[in-house]
Amino acid sequence: MPEKETIERARKDKREGKAPSTQAGEFVREEIEHIREGKHGARSTKQAIAIGLSKARRAGVDLPPSPGSSEQTREQAERDIRRAGKKPSKRRSRATTKALKKEGHSAASKQALSRQARTAAKKRSAASRSRSAKKAAKTRKK
Repeated sequence: MPEKETIERARKDKREGKAPSTQAGEFVREEIEHIREGKHGARSTKQAIAIGLSKARRAGVDLPPSPGSSEQTREQAERDIRRAGKKPSKRRSRATTKALKKEGHSAASKQALSRQARTAAKKRSAASRSRSAKKAAKTRKK
């Protein structure tokens, strides 16, 4: 279950007309914080991000799966979207947390996050990166 502040921040982003990925970013941020605090761990940075995105979808963020994602990921995203607004199963939730507690905490380190960002950026075309950089510059607070 996401924290109240996280849901509030995501709602604020939605009110401001920000993209669903920005709204979902709040949940990913929360997940990274949980790993850093020692609440639980994650096998990899990718897993930590996936957990955050899943939480976002279940909290009602209208976030479709990325076009390049696998069939399995797409199916999981659809399941998460269908679960939106419903209460999570206590037994399943506890089992997931118990399994994650056994994982390491290095997935949320600065180095791991930096490595993940680099590999994700490498997969994008130069035009795509340039376009988003220009958009960021345009929408930056003055």
